[in-house]
Amino acid sequence: MTAPDLPRLFATLDATWPAATQVSAGPWCLREGRGGGKRVSATTARGPWRDDDLGAAETAMRLMGQPALFMIRPGDEDLDRALDRAGYDLIDPVNLWLCPIDRLTDRRLPPVTAFTIWEPLAIMRELWEAGGIDAARQNVMERTAPPKTGLFGRVSDKPAGVGFCALHDGIAMVHALEIAPQHRAKGLGAWMMRCAAHWALRKGARWMSVQATEANVAANGLYAALQMEKVGGYHYRILQPAESEDT
Repeated sequence: MTAPDLPRLFATLDATWPAATQVSAGPWCLREGRGGGKRVSATTARGPWRDDDLGAAETAMRLMGQPALFMIRPGDEDLDRALDRAGYDLIDPVNLWLCPIDRLTDRRLPPVTAFTIWEPLAIMRELWEAGGIDAARQNVMERTAPPKTGLFGRVSDKPAGVGFCALHDGIAMVHALEIAPQHRAKGLGAWMMRCAAHWALRKGARWMSVQATEANVAANGLYAALQMEKVGGYHYRILQPAESEDT
């Protein structure tokens, strides 16, 4: 079974965590995020571009009420260098993880440990909020096309974890996985990933994927321990607003 290539994974990222609107304009794909975070607000290159195209993209993003923000994917090295020269800061390098789905479906889930449910329960929304996944990011989940599900984890019969999973093109991708601080390092994250895989297999998925910032050492350690493979990544370039001068 041939593993999905990076363009297919990025298409899955777009489909399972979608922008509010997505517009093709010249060499750019512009995204309106409506507060849903960088992934749904970043502009990406869709073809050859020239230096003066950068200014047009910046203007379009500001008209959307968003900062000038680009996602840099493999193959975007020239764009990365141009944005660096233009004063854009590099932020949030992200790892993409992937594995065949049967790698996570070889064990049965312990009773009352992890569940799939959609619509999310009120306690799930509270856990997301506590982890910084606010209403605008939860709205991203709402507008994702099915099949999709929420993930709900428990430890000692207490609410302890939450996540989101959706499918595209045979690939299941997990987002917004959050374990309450007092319940971390108890193995729940692994069981929730396995729960997502069991659900996704029933829906016809053949691959499991997830992404994590390089700075999230615990998450990357979890995915490595599950024998997922780091298959690529991306980062962002953002133009910070100029500091106003005192007059």
